[in-house]
Amino acid sequence: MALYEHVFLARQDLSQQQVDALVEQYKGVIEANGGSVGRVENWGLKSLTYRVNKNRKAYYTLMDLTCPPAALNEMERQMGLSEDVLRFMTVKVEKHEEGASAMMQKREERSDRGDRGFGDRDRGPRSFGDRDRGDRGPRSFGDREDRGPRRPREAVEGGAE
Repeated sequence: MALYEHVFLARQDLSQQQVDALVEQYKGVIEANGGSVGRVENWGLKSLTYRVNKNRKAYYTLMDLTCPPAALNEMERQMGLSEDVLRFMTVKVEKHEEGASAMMQKREERSDRGDRGFGDRDRGPRSFGDRDRGDRGPRSFGDREDRGPRRPREAVEGGAE
């Protein structure tokens, strides 16, 4: 049997229990067709890059599948018919990853930082706007002697009179 990683996006107006029910429904489809579901990770409600069917957010869920292609096709067919599933993607893999996925590791990393806020970043010695411009002396726009006398504009030939 082939190994797959499957991610699907569920509508934002569902509850977490309804998303879990969708996972159980699709698990049942895979198992009924001779496959099995390994790890299931709920990545939570995340913002989408662009609107999908009028939704700005979606519940992301990752499933590790070990199943024949027919089982996967049936699950994807049912997801395509469901109004609750916005998008899905399946990738065939050589072996399933051990431990948490990259998305879950990112979430754990964020929680390990503690309560450090956005403003606590070390910006280095100075930010861009604080650089030293040196002593340039006073600016004056009225002194034109250094540029020479002003010449009158030349009349344009063939122009409107």
